[in-house]
Amino acid sequence: MKKFTIQVMATIVGILSLIGISVIGLILLGIIIPSLFSGVEDNSVLEITLNKPVLESPSEKSISIFSLEDKTNLYLNDILNLIKHAKTDEKIKGISLKLTNPDVGYSEISDIRQALLDFKESKKFVYAYSNDCSQKAYYLASVSDSLFLNPNAIVELTGLSTEIMFFKNLGEKYGIDFDVVRHGKYKSAVEPYLRNNLSEENRLQLTELLGNLWTKISTDIAVSRKVSTQDINISTDSLFGFISNLSLKHKLVDKLLNESEYDQIIKNKLGISKDKKINRITLSKYKENLNLDLNTKNKIAILYAVGEIYTGKGDDAVYSKTFIKQIKEIKEDENIKAVVLRINSPGGSANASAEILYELEQLKKEKPLIVSFGDVAASGGYYIAMAGDKIYAQENTITGSIGVLGMIPNVKKLINNIGITTDYVTTNTNSLYYSPTQGMTAGMKDVMTQGIEITYKKFVGVVMNNRKMTFEQVDNLGQGRVWSGKQALDRRLVDEIGTFNDAIVFAAEKAKLEKYNTISYPIEKNFLESFFNKMESNDDDDIQSSYVEKVLKKDLGKDNYQLYQKIKNMNKNTGILYLMPFELSIK
Repeated sequence: MKKFTIQVMATIVGILSLIGISVIGLILLGIIIPSLFSGVEDNSVLEITLNKPVLESPSEKSISIFSLEDKTNLYLNDILNLIKHAKTDEKIKGISLKLTNPDVGYSEISDIRQALLDFKESKKFVYAYSNDCSQKAYYLASVSDSLFLNPNAIVELTGLSTEIMFFKNLGEKYGIDFDVVRHGKYKSAVEPYLRNNLSEENRLQLTELLGNLWTKISTDIAVSRKVSTQDINISTDSLFGFISNLSLKHKLVDKLLNESEYDQIIKNKLGISKDKKINRITLSKYKENLNLDLNTKNKIAILYAVGEIYTGKGDDAVYSKTFIKQIKEIKEDENIKAVVLRINSPGGSANASAEILYELEQLKKEKPLIVSFGDVAASGGYYIAMAGDKIYAQENTITGSIGVLGMIPNVKKLINNIGITTDYVTTNTNSLYYSPTQGMTAGMKDVMTQGIEITYKKFVGVVMNNRKMTFEQVDNLGQGRVWSGKQALDRRLVDEIGTFNDAIVFAAEKAKLEKYNTISYPIEKNFLESFFNKMESNDDDDIQSSYVEKVLKKDLGKDNYQLYQKIKNMNKNTGILYLMPFELSIK
């Protein structure tokens, strides 16, 4: 028996040793092999494809065992810094955009467009080629000196649209009801559960919002293509982009040619012969070959608030406990001299938003806090921005939504339909103030209504203090209504239209820094770090489910995952919320 036990233990030790050696070997291969092919060659072209999603924060990163030493994830700030560096890199002679359907928001595209416009001041070329061109791809590619299209390709220039999903019939069919209290005639986050179509107020704000965003996009395209906005709108309404010859005729593109012909144009530009290869370098490879860190301890922290806002712990959205821990780490780091709060959030829990705002206000007492809005900074996302010294937005940012709502589900009809009933005994009028099988009592509904009004006044009060407005002024801009960044600037809800980089530069000026490095929060983790973090999490944490969510997101695809989230998060979006009036997907 003793001999058998020794053999078993020896086998286990051998297996564990083999696993350990294999893991170390994978890591070493990941480090050594790329180094054998490192270096940016002379006469190179930086090629930008955006075939992978452009991430804002490490919290959006897909996790797998193959990401032990995965350096291919590109964040928006990486892309902006790499383009900026390429401008003065003598080895980089130009940029080639090969875009199809980039997974990125319109405000992020505006940031990248601006970086490319700045790059063009170096007199280096920016060319674009597409085998099929989505509207987002075209918006970015239109900034190029010359835009080439495959003769059989289309330019999907259609204008903007959004489609709202409604669940009222689903609830009625299966017996799920929602008790709803809201403040603000535009606070329509609950509409999908109460209606089958858009209210007139919601349709009005959506129409104005999309019109404002399209004005920005079409104007940018028209300026780059050297045509009028009227010409762009005619091409859009007539779908000229879907027929390549019409794309050429109406100046949407410069030339129709095959990719090999495009490559020859670049070779001519570089002054190399037909038989020579183009020295192409991707953004990921360029990042690996550069050390953008400056020789200084001074840092600017970029704190990302990406996703809905919830209470508790987690890393796939903005969870109050996790986020506050990051705020405190930044506050205690003496090398961090300023902070840029990058917000891409539609809001969420009112309590969580209030907790986060308080800690951000404490942070601002110690260090400059500058806010930069991404695609969306609405409701709770706008609320936490009120801690900032200055707020930057893009013209096509969606923001505002100053309003409050409360939503409580009940499944009484559902369980009755399947033959289940409940009864109860209480000692006081509101002992059972809420039950999923009974709904809310009249007394609880009255208390919740009062709570909504108090919470709304707090929201308005915070905005009044930061934006130096009266209650009436904020209330008129509030009521749950959303605005574009341009509209928000005109109404003094933000301070300046500017890029992500503009906010970072201003933070450096505020902290009187000439040399600085940036550090992102949350800190990026590899698979092993995320795995052990998951193992150490408590039962009430959302960190374990965060890992599953990232796997589901990868397997389901973006559109199916959004539908899954909408249904799954019905149970999270309860109580009093600072939540954007609708989940807006602009196409």
